[in-house]
Amino acid sequence: MKFHIAKPVCFSVLTCCIFSTSTWAQSGSVTVSQDPKFEQLLNEKRRINSSITVNDKYKIQIFNGDSESSKKILTDFRKDFKNLDATVVFSTPAYKVWVGNFKSRIEAEKNLADLRKKYPNAIIIKPNK
Repeated sequence: MKFHIAKPVCFSVLTCCIFSTSTWAQSGSVTVSQDPKFEQLLNEKRRINSSITVNDKYKIQIFNGDSESSKKILTDFRKDFKNLDATVVFSTPAYKVWVGNFKSRIEAEKNLADLRKKYPNAIIIKPNK
């Protein structure tokens, strides 16, 4: 007999809890304030990401190795060659420093000649991702 009484009582308590939750709900609005520098950082990130994208263009790889060395090479490269974009790309298990975004192989070869003076192991690549 106790079992039959507990069922309706549980159902009644559960029903009361469900219907009473709507009276406890909060209403309001949320205002988000954003630092103006945030949009500036997003634009910079978009610019950097667009230069990293892999497409039908040629690049020159000037380094292949560990993380710290690749960062140092990138910093040195940017000091010496301010007119060329460069980035570090991770491709398991090594970090690579890629330079430029050349439309044709001939354009890449012209720049390769200059880069080989300082980076003798530089090679032309055409990334395909």
